Amino acid sequence: MNVVEASGLGKRYGATWALRECTLALPAGHVAALVGPNGAGKTTLLNLAVGLTAPTAGTVTVLGGRPPGSPAALDGIAFVAQDTPLYKTLSVADMLHLTRNLTWRFDQAYARARLAGLGIPLRRKARKLSGGQQAQVALTLALARRPSLLVLDEPVAMLDPIARHDFMATVLAAASTDGVSVLLASHVLTELERVASYLVLLRRGQVRLAGAVDDLLATHHQDSLEELALSYLRETPAEVTK
Repeated sequence: MNVVEASGLGKRYGATWALRECTLALPAGHVAALVGPNGAGKTTLLNLAVGLTAPTAGTVTVLGGRPPGSPAALDGIAFVAQDTPLYKTLSVADMLHLTRNLTWRFDQAYARARLAGLGIPLRRKARKLSGGQQAQVALTLALARRPSLLVLDEPVAMLDPIARHDFMATVLAAASTDGVSVLLASHVLTELERVASYLVLLRRGQVRLAGAVDDLLATHHQDSLEELALSYLRETPAEVTK
């Protein structure tokens, strides 16, 4: 099963194409790294996949052919946006309660146990949590929905190295233990290196490279995902950072 499949997919804002002629088949069972410079179309592709926007051209389906944004698709996808949005005036417990009431299924026991293990107080308001704690709460809310596909848009961009490491460790555990497929957009190639098993490289709104990381490294005679990505982005290497 392909968790994301696109054919000739395009999205235009005014006269500008943010994504164009994007064709992709992302198989289930991977932690897939979505890599590309600023403006490459990463967020646009993710928004199309989760149903937050509609395509201008082409088609996209998720979870084996479901239309993005449909009830069947929404039931199987959890999305953490770039700024790990939370209701800043609500307590962590309030957000657990709200998410449980707004979703078809929510593993309350898992969420509470995970937050307790992280030392995040349920009574504390989101605005009083550190950036790393806020990211972990957002990830916990997503994982407690028990999704088939977890979509993450630059979730570690604003975190310190320790918080990034802890966040990515949770993502890897969810993939390996619970069988969650992950599509993760990030500029932090050093963090993707240890978790990604699949690479999708976007440049100028188009897919330039896609495949299992081990196969791509062998085919292109590269030693690391970072070297492989930069070899395709060498014209603008400064836009992809560690």
